[in-house]
Amino acid sequence: MTTLENIIYPTQKKLFRYLKKQFHKNTVSVKGKYILVKGTAPIMLVAHLDTVHMNPVKIICKNRDGSVWMSPEGIGGDDRCGVYGILKVYESAKVKPWLLFTCDEEIGCVGAGVFADDLARRNYLPKDLKKIKCIIEIDRRGSNDAVFYGCDNTDFEAYVNSKGFKTAIGSFSDICYVAPELGVAAVNLSSGYYNAHTEHEFIVVPELEWVIEKVIEMVEESVDDAFPRYEYIEKKKAVTIRDWSYSRHYDDVLNDFYKVPSDLNDLEKRAYVELLDYGYCDRQELEDLRAHYGNDFLLTLHEIEMGEPIEEDEDGLPNRT
Repeated sequence: MTTLENIIYPTQKKLFRYLKKQFHKNTVSVKGKYILVKGTAPIMLVAHLDTVHMNPVKIICKNRDGSVWMSPEGIGGDDRCGVYGILKVYESAKVKPWLLFTCDEEIGCVGAGVFADDLARRNYLPKDLKKIKCIIEIDRRGSNDAVFYGCDNTDFEAYVNSKGFKTAIGSFSDICYVAPELGVAAVNLSSGYYNAHTEHEFIVVPELEWVIEKVIEMVEESVDDAFPRYEYIEKKKAVTIRDWSYSRHYDDVLNDFYKVPSDLNDLEKRAYVELLDYGYCDRQELEDLRAHYGNDFLLTLHEIEMGEPIEEDEDGLPNRT
C-alpha cells in the first residue's frame, strides 16, 4: 500500500524506477521524461516526480496529531503530494484512471513537453488515449484551488467547482502542454502543501486526503455514459503569468483574482502576483512589507524567494531571466 512517507523520501530517479517497476505490465515510458500508466476509466491524472530541493528528505517532522508535516531539507510537497494523491486514487478507484508521471516539471515541464510531442507524432502511444474525457492534475498549493490556465470550458469548470473547489489563477504546469495536444479540458487541483520552493514548505495532510476523495468521485463518475468528453477550448487570451502581457483584460484579471494594488508598476505587479501564487507570502504579509520597505522591496523579495530577478524585455514588459 502506498504511503506518503514512501513517496517523499526517494530522489526523482529512484521514484521513477519504483513506479516503472510497480506498473511494468501496463506502462509506456521514456527514460527520465515520463511514465504513462494505461487505465480503463476515461480520465487522466497527472503529477510530477521532481521537487526544487537540492537534497533528498532525511527527516520528516510532524505535529502532535500528525496532520502537518515539514522537513529541514524541504518536504517536497510540490509535487510529492500529487504523486501520492494519484497513486491513492488509483488504488481506491473501482475502475482505474490513466496516470501520467512527469519528470523535471520545475525546470520547464520537460517531461510533459516530451509527452506532448509524442502525442503529436502518435507513434507508439496507446490509441485509447483518444477516449479520455478530461485531465486532472494534482499539483497546486492550498486546500481547494482549481486552476484551468488557458482552458475556457465553462461546463468543465462548473463540474469541478461543484465538488467544492474554487477557481484560481496559476502560472504554468504540465497540463498546459498536455491538455491542448490531447484536446480535452484539464484542471490543476490543490494538494495541501504551502510555502512551496522553500525549506519552510509544509503539508496539511487532511486537506490532501479531502482532495483525493473528490478525485476518486470524479474518476468513478467518468465511466458513466452520461459523463461528457470535455473539449479543450482555448481562451481568447490565455491568462498565465509566464505570458505576462498587459492588456486591459489581463489587468481586470489581476484585479479580480489577486486584488493587485493600483500603485505598483508592471514589474512590481508581477512580483506581487508570483509571490502570492507560489505561496511565499500571504496578502497581509506583502502589504506589511510594502508599508515598511516600499513597493520596490517586492522585487528584492521576489529575487530572494524565486532565485532570479524580474527584468524588462526589449518591449518594456516584465521578463524573467
